[in-house]
Amino acid sequence: MDENKLDKIDTFYDLKRMNGEDLEILAKNIREFLIEKVSKTGGHLASNLGVVELTISLFKVFNFDEDKIVWDVGHQSYVHKILTGRKGDFDSLRKFNGISGFPKCCESKYDFFNTGHSSTSISAAVGMARARDILNEKNNVIAVIGDGALTGGMAFEALNDVGYNKTKMIIILNDNTMAISENVGGMSTYLSKLRMGTGYNKLRSEINRTLNQSSVGKNLASSLSRFKHSMKQLVVPSMLFEDMGIRYFGPIDGHNIKDLCEVLCRAKNVDGPVIIHTITQKGKGYDFAEKNPCKFHAVAPFNFESGEGNVNTANTYSKEFGKKIIDLAEKNSNIVAITAAMPDGTGLSSFSEKFPKRFFDVGIAEEHAVTLAAGMAKAGLRPVFAVYSTFLQRAFDQILHDVCLQNVPVVFAIDRAGIVGEDGETHQGIFDISYLNLMPNINLVAPKCTEEVGIYLEWALKQDYPVAIRYPRGGDLANVQIEPIKKIENKSWEVIKKGEKVAVIATGKMVQHAIKALSLVNDKDVNPEVINANFIKPMDTEKIDDLCMAGYRIITVEDNIVANGLGHSITTYINQKHYKNRIINLGYLEKIVHQGDVNSLYKMHGLSPQAIADNIIKLYHEGE
Repeated sequence: MDENKLDKIDTFYDLKRMNGEDLEILAKNIREFLIEKVSKTGGHLASNLGVVELTISLFKVFNFDEDKIVWDVGHQSYVHKILTGRKGDFDSLRKFNGISGFPKCCESKYDFFNTGHSSTSISAAVGMARARDILNEKNNVIAVIGDGALTGGMAFEALNDVGYNKTKMIIILNDNTMAISENVGGMSTYLSKLRMGTGYNKLRSEINRTLNQSSVGKNLASSLSRFKHSMKQLVVPSMLFEDMGIRYFGPIDGHNIKDLCEVLCRAKNVDGPVIIHTITQKGKGYDFAEKNPCKFHAVAPFNFESGEGNVNTANTYSKEFGKKIIDLAEKNSNIVAITAAMPDGTGLSSFSEKFPKRFFDVGIAEEHAVTLAAGMAKAGLRPVFAVYSTFLQRAFDQILHDVCLQNVPVVFAIDRAGIVGEDGETHQGIFDISYLNLMPNINLVAPKCTEEVGIYLEWALKQDYPVAIRYPRGGDLANVQIEPIKKIENKSWEVIKKGEKVAVIATGKMVQHAIKALSLVNDKDVNPEVINANFIKPMDTEKIDDLCMAGYRIITVEDNIVANGLGHSITTYINQKHYKNRIINLGYLEKIVHQGDVNSLYKMHGLSPQAIADNIIKLYHEGE
């Protein structure tokens, strides 16, 4: 049995002393380690299994006490973490107070830039490279970006800049033909051609090797170099990267450590920008992940021997949305669905199969998706853009300028609104209420349970203005009795329970927390009123007036930051009307909400049923 080489790695300097055979064994050991650990903690497995040899090669060639690396998105940085002293922390991966599933500067000096959203690495690395040049330093700067992330417009902006200005840096294109779902678009097609067109670099290498064996040949090689552009066009059509001014190496087998190390060493000596195109297999080394990389992109804990996790048959907001949009589209041929590379996560996979001509996956391009939807709406279609809350942030200007200012009927199905838990601060969807509250014309609604998603979607598609429907990850709370509304007749808030003295105004899933809080105050001699603020924008000001005139003390509860959220809007309205009612706003303060299970995070930030109950009791007896 081979010795476990991973046991010999305390720092990445230990890796530098290993020979080729040792490195191959190390790659195998790292895969075994990842499968074992992630099967217990959950996390991003397939993407990390795909970059094992690439990461080992980077640490073999570069010295990250001087050089810098930026991992795009960062969910494939587990091997990087293992090789930079965090191997012993993997039992805490993505847990509360544990190590993050993404690079975090506060976690290690070798995490040079916080990432979590796509298509940012090249821009950040160019910034580091230019800082290096201004400060007269000599280190290498590397950006590792996936083919899925390369569909993002920000990546092209950075490529355009670095190619034009000839900044010395290395871009590694990790091409596994997969993002979270199968890649789409022109860039995906272009990369497919490059994968098949390996002849260019082989031909160039053979010609140079032959000609440089004599003085006559060297002169001929020099002359031929002037025809490089024409030659490459014959062998590989439309060499996009070199036409942009970036030297291209590839495609390279991303699982061949020897070849990777050789090309990385060559790239170090190029005085300008280089892109190394590596071909990798997502999920490599674990049969279940190789066969189903989408399933193993981000996984909950699972049995690594069978590849199976706990089957969750519970209904979710995403599933309910997916079922309802199909039902509505069968009756209305003008309904179209848009996603930004997330058909599975947003519940649109079945829609894409049933209505392929009315389904549009634009890749990782949220800004384009929003303005695309605006154009469709202007031309008479009824577009629904299904998107995670954290990613919709990227299209702030397009929502404001192209949808809201024009007042066109685009429907935003905002999935993963509120905290999502283990993915941490870059993925918590706790800002959408606040920034949508700023915008004219848009209505913002929140179903209080899964069964209401379809009701609000059907209503939204009948309106002649933009509507955003926000709902959380997963499903409803267990053991909470809740009656879904039957239809939307007006924009009045729903009274869940009549009461006195204290009114709890909650929105979305927080209504379930408020109902659960009632059971915790049953024997406390209090009788609070509970109200569902199903319309966050516009607010039901008539209901607020009634509560204030009746002297109610008010608690607002939302799965969003307090600043400019629902509670802030209610407080501002009360102050403007010169009401003197006492009000408490429950939500996230203006600080980072870290990773952890959602129940722990709710408890920490005062949004658990118990925290709501405590505030009810406090406010009920205040002044007695």
